[in-house]
Amino acid sequence: MVIRRKVFVSAVALTLAAGGAQAQQQVVKIGHVAAVSGPLSYFGKDNENGARIAIDELNAKGVTIGGKKVKFVLMAEDDAGEPRNATVVAQKLVDARVNAVIGHETSGTTIPASKIYHDAGIPEISAATTSPKYTEQGFNTAFRVVVNDKQLGRTLGRYAVKNMGVKRVALIDDRTAYGQGIATEFVKGLQEAGGLVVTKEFTNDKATEFGAILTKIRASRPDMIFFGGMSAVAGPMLHQMKALGMGNLRLMGGDGICSDEIGTLAQGAMSDGQVVCAEAGGIEDSAKTALEKFNAGYKKRFGIDVQIYAPYVYDSIMTIVDAMVKAGSAEPAKYLPVLAKIEHKGITGTIAFDARGDIRDGTLTLYTFKKGHRTTIAVTK
Repeated sequence: MVIRRKVFVSAVALTLAAGGAQAQQQVVKIGHVAAVSGPLSYFGKDNENGARIAIDELNAKGVTIGGKKVKFVLMAEDDAGEPRNATVVAQKLVDARVNAVIGHETSGTTIPASKIYHDAGIPEISAATTSPKYTEQGFNTAFRVVVNDKQLGRTLGRYAVKNMGVKRVALIDDRTAYGQGIATEFVKGLQEAGGLVVTKEFTNDKATEFGAILTKIRASRPDMIFFGGMSAVAGPMLHQMKALGMGNLRLMGGDGICSDEIGTLAQGAMSDGQVVCAEAGGIEDSAKTALEKFNAGYKKRFGIDVQIYAPYVYDSIMTIVDAMVKAGSAEPAKYLPVLAKIEHKGITGTIAFDARGDIRDGTLTLYTFKKGHRTTIAVTK
């Protein structure tokens, strides 16, 4: 009986010790939302992969916040790039009491979801949204780690005239918040540099047939087409341009068309140097080592190259956690003021925000494509 009692007491002690250890560990939920299904899934999965790398690294490293060890849990959701889905998913994450949100992927999904996070007091960092409207809403919970369309679009407009010799441009946008926004800013930069829009046409973000608008554009004899939209539309458009004898006409766009996926979707119709695009971010030569290491690790783990924004998603999570550690709390209300003033050294550069939540001193990268792969033209501010 004595022996059995000792065994029983020991078992109780071990159970209590284990319970105490678990009580000392807090769970921090990080929400991530992107389009991991639908026509934009190649971007969405890329973003989610970046989030998974960050969460796994944090858990492997072991992080202490406010004296307690933390286990980070990624709550990954799919909004399929649809605004209605985005608000449903946002409410789901709020109800789950996530500590932070990274996302969404597009401007059209991020903007409506951001109000839901703001009303709940949950900080949100977007690693891909470029519409100025996102941070112009005045929500103190909204941040982004890439430049917005005002800088990106206008830079492309000026570059077209000053560096490519373009004077006459045909404009197409897909009527989304992103497509309209970047097209509007491109026109401003184009006109500032002395360029002219000779025709404006519209499509939608699910279109696959462009014969009618391309025929009208061909008649206006432009030097180049600017497209405000995504690769899922731009790829088939390039294929049909070639079929209509417009294969030598250059196509320019923003980050939405700036991945190797566009070549696959064009089915071999994209010629070297035909497409020029810009990524809303960029690493100058002096800071490339960390990013190259990330890219190599990404390819080893997932078997594919980074599309665009996986490193920025990774940095977004690391920035959020840096703010939590410095605040000594994962509670949104307590670490939010620290996040607003953070200066985090990430693999994509130093992350710091202005009064609206936009990235300070952000860069962008100009690209073209050769043999179907992105080739850097320049990194600029």
